[in-house]
Amino acid sequence: MSSIPQTMSSQKDDFPIKVILVENEDFVVVNFLKKFGQKLHIKVFNNSDECLRFVKNTYPPDAIIIGRNLGGIKFLDTIRNESWTKSLPVIITSDVVTPGLIKEVIEKKGDDIYPKDFSTGDLVTRLEYFVKRRHYVATQQAKTNMLEVKIPFWKRFIDVTSTGFAILLLSPLLLIVAILIKLDSKGPIVYKSKRVGAGYKIFEIYKFRTMRTDADQLIKNMESLNMYTKGTTEKKVDGLCEECTLVGSCQQKLYLDGEETCEKVYLNKKKEKVAFMKFQNDPRITKLGRFLRNSSIDELPQLFNIFLGDMSLIGNRPLPLYEAEKLTTDDYIERFAGPGGLTGLWQVTKRGKGKKDMTEQERIELDIEYARNFSFKYDLKIFFMTFPALLQSENV
Repeated sequence: MSSIPQTMSSQKDDFPIKVILVENEDFVVVNFLKKFGQKLHIKVFNNSDECLRFVKNTYPPDAIIIGRNLGGIKFLDTIRNESWTKSLPVIITSDVVTPGLIKEVIEKKGDDIYPKDFSTGDLVTRLEYFVKRRHYVATQQAKTNMLEVKIPFWKRFIDVTSTGFAILLLSPLLLIVAILIKLDSKGPIVYKSKRVGAGYKIFEIYKFRTMRTDADQLIKNMESLNMYTKGTTEKKVDGLCEECTLVGSCQQKLYLDGEETCEKVYLNKKKEKVAFMKFQNDPRITKLGRFLRNSSIDELPQLFNIFLGDMSLIGNRPLPLYEAEKLTTDDYIERFAGPGGLTGLWQVTKRGKGKKDMTEQERIELDIEYARNFSFKYDLKIFFMTFPALLQSENV
């Protein structure tokens, strides 16, 4: 059990947790990798000064683990006095964990303390909590950086009356589809997932299930099929970048999934990653699910989201948490200043509904354009443009 209490429950992350390990004994690094390498993305430094320089000039990690005998307490003093690192999670390790050391780490605003061999306590669970806390902070910053989204009376009135009538009218269809889904494949009828809507409000969105129950696990192996993926620019040989290939060995070592790789190659891959995920001929989709998607019937349960006020008929599509967190920068945050919606501007443009020539940047720009200009007249125009776009010509 960890020594310092946490105030928020942990949340499992589908992606490796980014950790800096400050350690000068190679056998400790090897043992650490053997125990945690598959779940953590690890960068190792021999001393705290190197670590500070790296953190100052690079996107911060999810946590830093540093030994007490490597100046861990002094490191805490330094990192908490800098505005750009004061909230960075720091874990202290020690050969012996005493009550006095625990008290000292708490006073220095350390996040936790573990024995050097991690023989007690669940490190991964604690790190998952840090990731969840970071997302919570990002959410609060997003709310601070934007005006509260106020839904006009005319918009809410239209949402409630239209969806209430639609639910009553379509109830026989909803029942038939529910039965067919149950007969077609194992799993729940309705798929629920966390989404971020107007003003960065997080809620559960409803859709008829169109995918296999293991879809979330399969997505990690499908990055190359993503329609928004950018082209690779960095050539590599045996896992090395061009620069390291010239000298025959890696000059910027990084540990990821328990294996050593070149940091430059990894960073280039990271730059190529995109916020949105969409696939052609997605193998995760069931036979019935493909029909439901192509006809947009899978979206019908979102009528209940609209009726309850989670979103609107017209607006920017609410995003999954992992996508929304990437769009909290000054350039993109404005897309959350508009109402969330079942259909919106980017879906009904000539390149809408996820076609190949709709880039990620264009999609974000259309979302921002709607957030700035939405009105009754604008919504009415998008509403009538939606019907021709309902039947898709591509399996996306």
